[in-house]
Amino acid sequence: MPQPPKFKRLLVKLSGEALMGDRQYGIDPAFLARVAGEVRQVLDLGCELCLVVGGGNIFRGVSGAAQGLDRVTGDHMGMLATVINALALKSALLAEGVDARVQSAIPMEAICETFVRARALRHLAKDRVVIFAAGTGNPYFTTDTAAALRAAEMGCDAMVKATKVDGVYDQDPAKNPGAKRYETLTYDEVIEHELKVMDLTAITLAKDNKFPLIVFNLNDSGAMAGAISGGGVHTLVTD
Repeated sequence: MPQPPKFKRLLVKLSGEALMGDRQYGIDPAFLARVAGEVRQVLDLGCELCLVVGGGNIFRGVSGAAQGLDRVTGDHMGMLATVINALALKSALLAEGVDARVQSAIPMEAICETFVRARALRHLAKDRVVIFAAGTGNPYFTTDTAAALRAAEMGCDAMVKATKVDGVYDQDPAKNPGAKRYETLTYDEVIEHELKVMDLTAITLAKDNKFPLIVFNLNDSGAMAGAISGGGVHTLVTD
């Protein structure tokens, strides 16, 4: 039997790279469908859910700037990539029987809603998943920061970050097999030890608003629902 959730309203941050699955670029429809199934499991626990998805599988503003693009232009292109991913995720959720809406920080009424906090809250009250796209709408801010900002605006009980590893480590486990995984951390420890959980602006926002951060491996089946229920393998970061 599934355990009851520890948190009622959550924001899940998905990297764009996660949507590639085993591909080198773009979106893997099979993996996207699996993510939608993971979201369905969380909703079945009785949670309200917001999502923020990155765009790194399509375009990264920082990388574009490094190759000669103007940074602001590159960041705007990255924001548009997140909208593409958000629309794909919405389609997968609808196929899973999950009602979902996309809200963009950059107005584009022909394809999705513009972010309006009151409207997003009404969607959550009607058991709809809200997918926030286009970051904060401003250059120089990451989707990690956008996730922390939306989590605060929506009054979320916790933020959940889906990664390719099962928590936060003191070193990169892909490079050092002896890396230590933390069961729990404080935000102060994350900052002090410069752990690469999220960027500093996002960590500061989460710390100031006192909501915990759960880090888990999206590649493990059922890990999202397990982490939200307090089980499975994950790292919990608290104030």
